[in-house]
Amino acid sequence: MKIIDEKLFKFLLVGVINTIVGAGIMFLLYNFFGCSYWISSIFNYVAGGICSYLLNKFYTFQNKEKSFIQILEFISLLVISYLIAYIGAKFLIYKILSQYSTKIRDNIAMLTGEVLYTIVNYLGQRLVVFKIKPNSKNSKEDLR
Repeated sequence: MKIIDEKLFKFLLVGVINTIVGAGIMFLLYNFFGCSYWISSIFNYVAGGICSYLLNKFYTFQNKEKSFIQILEFISLLVISYLIAYIGAKFLIYKILSQYSTKIRDNIAMLTGEVLYTIVNYLGQRLVVFKIKPNSKNSKEDLR
């Protein structure tokens, strides 16, 4: 299985839509409504997560499986991706840019978190949540 193919480009297109919606909400909440780093970034991923599940399931991976387990895997992946990306980004950026203000560090950490999240989330969706399972409705179509 190739990781870099048409599905990656579809995932990235869906990601652009999620980013516009989710990051827009995140930066508005943080910069204009005074919400914390954590509240702002969580709202980003709640909105983006719903959009991502629907678009990636039906458009990117064209997955026809109907499974509550798949939804739980997707939610778990969102949580794991979020924790890895945003805790890692905040820790890293606060170490590297310690001389800058909290607002600058938080904004750069949120942007860095976006990139890390995208990488971890794509790999998780592709290789775990929406992977082709033998004898599934998708298996014959996706093996072409």
